[in-house]
Amino acid sequence: MKETITIRLPEKLRKELAIAVKAEKTSKSEIIRDAVAHYLALKRFRQIRKHILPFAEAQGLITDEDVFKAIS
Repeated sequence: MKETITIRLPEKLRKELAIAVKAEKTSKSEIIRDAVAHYLALKRFRQIRKHILPFAEAQGLITDEDVFKAIS
């Protein structure tokens, strides 16, 4: 079920959103849904990373390069 949510945006952000809507030939709602989905995915990723990081560090996996070497 979809729900209507009202948000207030500063004028500068509203103008940028209007430009993006025209450029991408989409709707304000679609851009905002996309932004919220991206924000929530990033938040989940950071929470998982925070939880897993001590285990990775214990295995010597500190950098991306360490991970790539371990899975190669």
